[in-house]
Amino acid sequence: MSDVVLLYTTWPDAETAEAFAAEAVADRLAACANVLGAIRSVYRWQGAIERSVETPMLLKTSAAAAEALKARLLERHPYETPCVLALPVDRARSHEAFLDWILDEASGPDDTAA
Repeated sequence: MSDVVLLYTTWPDAETAEAFAAEAVADRLAACANVLGAIRSVYRWQGAIERSVETPMLLKTSAAAAEALKARLLERHPYETPCVLALPVDRARSHEAFLDWILDEASGPDDTAA
């Protein structure tokens, strides 16, 4: 199992995506969030072909924090069924120092501060 996870999700607009990104990074659920430019999505939803403009986001996190990040995303996301795909990162083919930085930064919320 990989110790670093790349979480892919889509949002209805950049403002909503950026607000969640800032929260996830501030709470140490993600080391970094990349809010990408608008994309056009075509998909089947409840029997009809839908088209929408969405904002994709990539969240870099640790495997240890990934479940909490997913839970927070599902709690805060405005969609009924949001896109959340967790992709394991291949350490051997990645920059090890960058992966170590992700692990340091995405340690999850500090429960001792409560």
